[in-house]
Amino acid sequence: MLNSLSGRFLILTTVFVMLAEVLIFVPSIARFREDYLLSRLERAQIASLALLADDMLSEELETELLKNAGVYNVVLRRDEVRQLMLASPIPSPITATYDMRDPGPVVLIGDAMARLLEPENEVIRLIGAPVREAGLLIEITMETAPLRTAMIDYGLRVLALSAVISVFTAVLLFVAVRLLLVRPIKGVVGYMQRYAAAPEDARGIITPTAGVRELREAEEALQKLQTELTQALKQRERLAQLGSAVAKVSHDLRNILTSAQLFTGRIEASEDPLVRRMAPKLVGSITRAVSLCEGTLAFGRAEEPAPTLTVFALSGIVDDVFASERLADGADVLTFEEDIPPALTLRADPEQMFRVITNLVRNARQALTAAGTPGAIRVKARELDDQWCITVSDTGPGLPPKARENLFTPFQGGTRKGGSGLGLAISAELVRGHGGTLSLSHSDETGTTFEIRLPKGDGTV
Repeated sequence: MLNSLSGRFLILTTVFVMLAEVLIFVPSIARFREDYLLSRLERAQIASLALLADDMLSEELETELLKNAGVYNVVLRRDEVRQLMLASPIPSPITATYDMRDPGPVVLIGDAMARLLEPENEVIRLIGAPVREAGLLIEITMETAPLRTAMIDYGLRVLALSAVISVFTAVLLFVAVRLLLVRPIKGVVGYMQRYAAAPEDARGIITPTAGVRELREAEEALQKLQTELTQALKQRERLAQLGSAVAKVSHDLRNILTSAQLFTGRIEASEDPLVRRMAPKLVGSITRAVSLCEGTLAFGRAEEPAPTLTVFALSGIVDDVFASERLADGADVLTFEEDIPPALTLRADPEQMFRVITNLVRNARQALTAAGTPGAIRVKARELDDQWCITVSDTGPGLPPKARENLFTPFQGGTRKGGSGLGLAISAELVRGHGGTLSLSHSDETGTTFEIRLPKGDGTV
């Protein structure tokens, strides 16, 4: 129980109340000592009045008066005359004199603590002002043992009362914390445990009921988090099922389209002018469909394989990409430019970098072809102190706004009509696998530029 929130509140409350009582105890014991000494002065004054009323008091009566007053002798100053009113033998010399007429609080506290710490019985002298102005000054002598005993008794009673108050307060706070905080917190923990066991079950979502504002805010935040997470899990499950179905369909469709490609050669050999004119378009459509299926299957894999890092010349990769894209540019109206230092080498996976640059150059070629105007595609690379920077740019019309919003999102970031957006998504994933970034540098009516940044890392050669 002591390790629980309410148990620690119980301990802390008891300790704090006791500390507060100790702070009160010091001035209280000083006040008690002052009252005790003033009462001795008052009793001594009353005893001296009996002598003023009758000058002839017996020795027995005088001793009885001094005993009742708790003093050894009484000196009263009246009309500038100092007179020994009552007297008895003093057992030991006077060790200290205390003036009680106008002592400060610091003096009272210091004298009280010193008396508590001094176990020896001493004889002290007290000076005070008589009550009801019955003289100018009253002076008595007394021993300190009864004073110290009374102070200790009073202090023990104060500490006992403080302990009772602290325990009672702590118990009340313990019960209040249990009811107002611990029980609602346990309820929240219970909801979290039930939700963790079955996050897809909406019945495990918490319903805010706490009356404490901070706790209710926590419940509302947890409710929002659980609701969003449940929806995300359901959406993820649906997407997983959809992805599995799409992968199966794409696989079978790719096989069908591959078979169709085998027949396109015969169709192109036909003597019919209409068939010869339509055959290239049919071949292009089938090729794009096969490419889409292959891209979908590639993206549908759990993850791309880790890159196999080797050192290679980037210009060789770019030359291969340009050679392939020049063949695809049937109209031969595009210009392919390369600005790469001959000695520039990368430490990366050459196959994955070929795929990345191919996707970017192919997208640029398709954008320029769709625009129907001559243009240029340029690949530029430079080496910095801590990274390599590769840019792929074109002089096309720029990307549409919708494509920029979801540029690297699968099936949403297509840069042309009918595109799936898988090329950029896969390219970004491959670059991230190298610890780098693929980003859109700029895109407007003057053209589009993508930038690849690859860190050199510790293995730079």
